[in-house]
Amino acid sequence: MVLKNLALISFAALTLSATTALAQGKGPTVGVSWSNFQEERWKTDEAAIKAAIEKAGGTYVSADAQSSPAKQLTDIESLIARGADALIVLAQDSDAIRPAVEKAIAEGIPVVGYDRLIEIPQAFYLTFDNVEVGRLQAREVMKVKPEGNYVFIKGSGSDPNADFLFQGSMEVLKPAIDAGKIKNVGEAYTDGWLPANAQRNMEQFLTKNNNKVDAVVAANDGTAGGAIAALAAQGMAGSVPVSGQDADKAALNRVARGTQTVTVFKDARDLGRNAAEIAVQLAGGKKLNEIQGATTWNQGPKKQNMTALFLRPVAITKDNLNVVIDAGWASKDVVCQGVEKGTVKACD
Repeated sequence: MVLKNLALISFAALTLSATTALAQGKGPTVGVSWSNFQEERWKTDEAAIKAAIEKAGGTYVSADAQSSPAKQLTDIESLIARGADALIVLAQDSDAIRPAVEKAIAEGIPVVGYDRLIEIPQAFYLTFDNVEVGRLQAREVMKVKPEGNYVFIKGSGSDPNADFLFQGSMEVLKPAIDAGKIKNVGEAYTDGWLPANAQRNMEQFLTKNNNKVDAVVAANDGTAGGAIAALAAQGMAGSVPVSGQDADKAALNRVARGTQTVTVFKDARDLGRNAAEIAVQLAGGKKLNEIQGATTWNQGPKKQNMTALFLRPVAITKDNLNVVIDAGWASKDVVCQGVEKGTVKACD
């Protein structure tokens, strides 16, 4: 049923065709500005973007900001200079790169804010429903630990997604917090989404609370990995539920082995294909609101009216690991490596 729903969502979101003008001639040059390639998933996104651009007869060019907002600013300017007809931008710091994005828009180059919000009304916002991701994370952790001391290992403070995720988690947890069943004993942003920073934050929270931590809501699989490393050093990995997202292969294996409770599957292949198709259409002259499935959205920090398309995420736990295996996202061998026979249904 989950796969059927995903297929329907993907079909609705991906029935995007190149414009007549582009179809008659050479496709557009689409420039992609990556914040970094530290996360496993961005390579998957890139492959999907590149394939879809090339299928439309276009040219893929890219730059890696290596976690530097300053470099990303110059990267975007460089992509403009290289003749990009449209830009896809995974923002490291949306405020820091704003001048370059505004320059592109002023020059008539459409911009797709990829997965992370760039709150400029003339930019298209494409992502998964990150508030829902936060809800899914909290629900699954709460199923395991409905009461106790919770730690929140949040995403980067410069990324609005970090707050959307936290917002979703708090929607689920607030009644229990207000009732005194759950206590927030530690909450911190993770600079750059770096696992090492998440590990340091988690170590500090463990020290502060004399290891009396019952659950961890971590923003993504990278931060989850850092938190679990800190728990493992105290002999606590596997006894404390930990959330994540992105369905990284290492995280899926942690879910199978029991050290991570949930990851959230956001099929990067769908996101990448959508971004490429949208960029091609916008480069061909389509307006933002003419993109199929687009909606008006104004829940960002600045409450700007944005044109956006949201895809649906799926929570992955030990009970439904078959979803990612059946979808071809990760092989059974990778997901189930080191898993004891008979402990996980998907691995038998």
